[in-house]
Amino acid sequence: MKKKLLRFTLPLFLVVILCSFAWHKFYVSVTQIDYVPNKKRVEITSRIFIDDLEKALEKKFKKKLYLNSSREIENADVLIQEYIKEKIKISINKKAQNIEYLTREVEGDVLIVYSKIVISKKINTFEIFNSLLTDIYKEQQNIVHLNINSNKNSFLFTNSDTNQKIDY
Repeated sequence: MKKKLLRFTLPLFLVVILCSFAWHKFYVSVTQIDYVPNKKRVEITSRIFIDDLEKALEKKFKKKLYLNSSREIENADVLIQEYIKEKIKISINKKAQNIEYLTREVEGDVLIVYSKIVISKKINTFEIFNSLLTDIYKEQQNIVHLNINSNKNSFLFTNSDTNQKIDY
């Protein structure tokens, strides 16, 4: 009798658990930051879910952007750039840096944003602020992978933890 009950309830329990994961959306972005000394720059690649970014941009700018569609508004790149510059800030050797937006591309439901920082000096300290999408989702997590001076680090930024500093 117990085996029959277990055969019935265990699969049912697993289905309920798996369905709850399918209904819960994860809020995450991933940013890769690489120092390329021979090019004298820091390269930044951010991967952000398009629907989440659209929601944040609509809240900030009070207009629908319709990213990656035939209805996309004309100045979408400018608005994306402004939002990202507000939400990702980098200081190198205790000096705030200008992050230069390069371009973007789409991979499935993810927007990939490419940026760079021109830097000719050796990096001794690296500070990063990342609050992407935390204005929209309290559960937002932003993963940042760093490769600077051949040292690799990864950090998790959340709504309450938006800053990291690394000394080299």
